[in-house]
Amino acid sequence: MAPNNKETGLASTGTSGLDHILNGGLTPERMYLVEGTPGTGKTTLAMRFLLAGAAVGEPVLYITLAETEVELRAVGDAHGWSLDGVDLFEMVPPDGFGEDQEQTLLHPSEVELGETVRDIMAKVDKIRPARLVLDSLSELRLLAQSPIRYRRQILALKHFFSTRACTVLVLDDKGASGNDLQLHSIAHGVISLEQTLASFGAQRRRLNVVKMRQRQFRGGYHDFEIERGGLCVFPRLVAADHTTQQSGEPVSTGSPELDTLLGGGLVPGTATLFSGPAGVGKTTASIQCIEAALKRGEKASYFLFDERASTLLTRSAALGLDLQPHIDSGLLELRAIDPAEMSPGEFASRIQEAVESGASMIAIDSLNAYLQAMPNEQFLIIQMHEMLSYLGQKGIVSLLILGFHGIAGDIRTDVDLSYLSDTVVQLRYFEALGEVRQAISVIKTRTARHERTIREFQISSDGLRLGEPLDRFQGVLTGVPTFSGTRDTLMASQIDPENPRG
Repeated sequence: MAPNNKETGLASTGTSGLDHILNGGLTPERMYLVEGTPGTGKTTLAMRFLLAGAAVGEPVLYITLAETEVELRAVGDAHGWSLDGVDLFEMVPPDGFGEDQEQTLLHPSEVELGETVRDIMAKVDKIRPARLVLDSLSELRLLAQSPIRYRRQILALKHFFSTRACTVLVLDDKGASGNDLQLHSIAHGVISLEQTLASFGAQRRRLNVVKMRQRQFRGGYHDFEIERGGLCVFPRLVAADHTTQQSGEPVSTGSPELDTLLGGGLVPGTATLFSGPAGVGKTTASIQCIEAALKRGEKASYFLFDERASTLLTRSAALGLDLQPHIDSGLLELRAIDPAEMSPGEFASRIQEAVESGASMIAIDSLNAYLQAMPNEQFLIIQMHEMLSYLGQKGIVSLLILGFHGIAGDIRTDVDLSYLSDTVVQLRYFEALGEVRQAISVIKTRTARHERTIREFQISSDGLRLGEPLDRFQGVLTGVPTFSGTRDTLMASQIDPENPRG
């Protein structure tokens, strides 16, 4: 987005994700507060704001009361920025520890506050900037010594800036000021940056727009990261903001028997949940669906939490599901994700990028690992509901994998997401004639009349193969079935490795 949007008359913050949250940017010639604890990215955000103005020839000014010019230029170098178009004004002179400055540094007073404010005004009148950053209000607060004097000086600055056609960002250390509601009332808009540290993994950063007068904005918390080049903000996914597409005809899973079990196949715009214990074949079933889409020439994205991408590719190829050629052609995006390093907001953003790049099928393997990236189950359910609603409105076939604890009998899961899914496929182990076997059934579908039977299935070098319905069993879904048939009732055992079909 351009630094100044001629159609809307708004000033870009220089951070595209924040502009999206603000519906285009900031109202020009107003004063805004950016608050946060040290390390949340206030200086980086402010620098990016000035650089966006300098890029179109606007005069811009950074006034620092806390950092030195050398430190600010080091920030620019770390991000690969040239600050040649930015005027930097360091309020504390290099000889600030001289005898004539001792009172200013060690004994703040009303006289020193007035001098500081006058110096700021003089510099603004000299440069006449279109954009200004004042860093930081914490220093002015210390000089003021009382809330009343501090508020009066801020109001004086606000009035001064309003007569100079200048868009101003003032930075404040939230840790030093606490919850300064008086400052909130003075500013035209308030952007709050936060940083949290979990017991394990990287720190998480998020922002929220506390207020923005006379403007609509996207409220709530939005995750962001500080990367080389500035802040990378991931606006919170809101499904209602996206248009609804009509669902198409069902597409094949790559297995005619599984298509029959599902009542015709996978319907675009729906979410299918593959659930079951470890090793039962959930990933294989989803990979087979993905490969069928790739063979039709469709693009697909596979988000992998539970294992390395190389391991998945190796074992898929051993089952006759070679994905590497599709990755090489660009049809398949296989992304291994570390939930300890990626925030939920960033993950939702990656999902959106996959959809916008043309993916018609998206798989998430697995929701158990995704759960670990969330603060608690309630947030997971809310995020997943919004994400699945978005994918449904975009006509995407969504494949979700959810692992159960345990192998047979009373097996449980971390969270119940079956009601959020349009189709639920359950895979279970069962024992018959001294062998551990696998059964598959469709618990529900919202879009078709599915088969009510329970079928045995096997995983071989030909992928997923389904057998005839198990009509000689009772209690297969409980994991402790009773068998009343003969060996002919079951699929042939895979004993000979040279003949996987038995």
